[in-house]
Amino acid sequence: MILADKITEERKKKGWSQEELANQLGVSRQAVSKWESAGSIPDLQRILQMSELFGVSTDYLLKDELEEERIISNECFGVSSEPLKKVTMEEANIFLDMKRKGSKVVANAISMCILSPVLLIILGTMTENHMFHISESLSSSLGCVFLFGMIAAAVFMFITYGMRESHMEDLEKDSFETEYGVSGMVREKRDTYEPTFIRNTAIGVVLCILSVIPLIIAGVMEAPDYICGISVGMLLIIIAVGVNLLIRTGMIKGSYDILLQEGEFSKEEKQLKKKTDTFSGVYWCLTTAIYLGWSFWSREWGFTWIIWPVAGVLFAALLGIFKMIIVKKK
Repeated sequence: MILADKITEERKKKGWSQEELANQLGVSRQAVSKWESAGSIPDLQRILQMSELFGVSTDYLLKDELEEERIISNECFGVSSEPLKKVTMEEANIFLDMKRKGSKVVANAISMCILSPVLLIILGTMTENHMFHISESLSSSLGCVFLFGMIAAAVFMFITYGMRESHMEDLEKDSFETEYGVSGMVREKRDTYEPTFIRNTAIGVVLCILSVIPLIIAGVMEAPDYICGISVGMLLIIIAVGVNLLIRTGMIKGSYDILLQEGEFSKEEKQLKKKTDTFSGVYWCLTTAIYLGWSFWSREWGFTWIIWPVAGVLFAALLGIFKMIIVKKK
């Protein structure tokens, strides 16, 4: 429990409002509100006053109970009680800024992968319908150059982003402690960002759902092939925009959860993930081997792709069972 929580708890024990406590300390209600939200820290004189008003020691108010939390966490997961890394306010702000900028890079790279076949599809259908006076081989070549160029650029963006953030990736994998005030700052930023996250997530999901409309319209109107090709291109463009929004907002929201160690980045989930990583690696290596073996043996590449959605659903089920087994063993 940090100082902000202790002030709130002791004030409520006395049955005082923030304004009543502020009057007794000779400060404004806004000052007390900032203390309780960890937006600022009271000076030593106010801490001494509060220790007398609450009937507690200054040590109790100032000393964060981090050791107790660490011991409980270590006992639950059977790990040694080694000192955890402490994240400073400066490191937290650097991490949040890095994730905010990185969210654009990753979202744009994924959108580029989605958009990469658009030119190939549109040029191919238009050439077949003699809309352009170019050969099919030339249109295919141009489409392939665009496709591989977009994918190559996207891979370059993934690699450079991964290398830039590698020095802080341990925050996503290992447990850590934060200096006083960091959690309050992160919570405040997360609460401020919450409406944007909800709005952009909703827009992204709606765009992905509506993306099929151009294709449905083309099918109902029995449009020529080149119109259907353009419709597929529009579908991919709309999906790319929707996914871009989802990735950006998800990464920014996730950066707050990482520093607060909540949700899928809680200490319990991190310990659990370490134990499931091996299972995940083996599972997908086997899936890839089965896919390649089946495809080369049958030469039905247009059909064997079905293994991936099946494997994805099966993986979720098996991973859930694996986690349940691990939890029961504890």
